[in-house]
This record gives sequence, C-alpha cells and structure tokens, in this order.
Amino acid sequence: MVSLSRRQVAVAAVASVPLALSGAGSALATGHRSRTLYIAGDSTAAQKLAAAAPETGWGMALPFFLQRSRPVSNHAVNGRSSKSFVDEGRLDAILDVIEPGDFLLIQFAHNDEKAEDPTRYTEPWSTYQDHLRMYVDGARARGARPVLATAVERRRFDAAGKAVPTHGEYPAAMRALAAEERVALLDMQALSLALWQELGVEETKKYFNWTATEQDNTHFNPPGAIAVARLAVSYTHL
Repeated sequence: MVSLSRRQVAVAAVASVPLALSGAGSALATGHRSRTLYIAGDSTAAQKLAAAAPETGWGMALPFFLQRSRPVSNHAVNGRSSKSFVDEGRLDAILDVIEPGDFLLIQFAHNDEKAEDPTRYTEPWSTYQDHLRMYVDGARARGARPVLATAVERRRFDAAGKAVPTHGEYPAAMRALAAEERVALLDMQALSLALWQELGVEETKKYFNWTATEQDNTHFNPPGAIAVARLAVSYTHL
C-alpha cells in the first residue's frame, strides 16, 4: 500500500477519543470474553456474495488486520442510510446482541445523500446527526463503545488530477457530533481522500470495481477493500 505523508496523516487524524480495538493482550490468553466489533453501514463496508465479485466491502478485509480476540460481526448492507438501517430494525438487531465491552462502528453517508428518496435521505446537520445519536446512545446504554466512521470517499478527480470530496457536509456533521458527544472518530473520508490523491487518476482504478463491463467509482475490489481496511487499522489503532 502507498504510505501517506506526515502532513496527510495529520490532516486525517482527527479522532476525538483514541481507539484501542486490538488490545494490549489476547483475550484468548487471559480467558476473558472476546470483544466483538460490530459494523453498521452501507455497501462500501458490507459483506458481498460470490455473485457480486469482484466487488468487496472493506469490512470484509478488516478481520485480517485484527487479533483473533477481536471478532468482527459485519451488519453493513447495500443501499442503507443511517435512517433506513434504523427503520428496517437493523440497529435493533445489533443492540439485541451487543454486550458490554463490544464496539459498534457506524459508517453512513453514501445513501443519506439521496435527497430524491425520502426513505433514506437525511439532512447533515439535523436528521443525520439525530439518527447517528441513536446508534451512539444505543451502544452506550448497553455498555458498548460506539465509533463514528466518516464515509470512505468515491474515486473522483477534477481536470487537474486532484482527488475531490463527494460527501458534502456529512463528514463535517459527523466530526462535529463526535466532538460534541466525545465519541471515538475514525475519519475514513479524510484518510481515503488522501490515499486516492497519492495514488492518482489511473492507479486508483486498480482499487475500485472496474471491470470489462463496469466502471464503478464507489465500490471496491479486493485490493481496494484491503487498502481501506489497512488505513482504518494503521491510523486509528484498531
């Protein structure tokens, strides 16, 4: 993977509370219960069936970078927003089984942005934050630790070859909420944007779901999912 410069990492590292998902020692060695990392999110993180190959969610690659004592339960689903995930009962399904000491990683924005769809749309500084609070409050009420993750960036460049952000005010709204609620923040938007910039226009095609019949600048192939998962672990101590 391309290494980020110190300046890029400094810009991206805005976690309000340090993360320590990997732990100093193995739960298997100490006899303590493994602390599960639950993922609530959209298609960029979701598990994919074989028929979707080579499309790969970055949550699928995350277990390869964590200790065996940190199992991952990936509940991310294609097409969901922070609102529709709640409305379909998917957050409740997590909260029914999450236990004290577990982690809930929350990544939404791609589908919250779809103003034409009232079943998914949220407004960054009101309903988006309101729904995110449901995840945060629900996890905390059960003794689990919430982690807010800004949405990974799409592959988009301007005419000068500069990687440009695509998520509008949603990342800023999540950062503000994380600071207000003192929730751990995994700033995947900033980290991924910096990585796409360093890789450049052509090289980034190798990380997204580009095939002979499709040019998908949102979803990852296996190398892209691995690169994004490695970013999450390397720069936030997952």
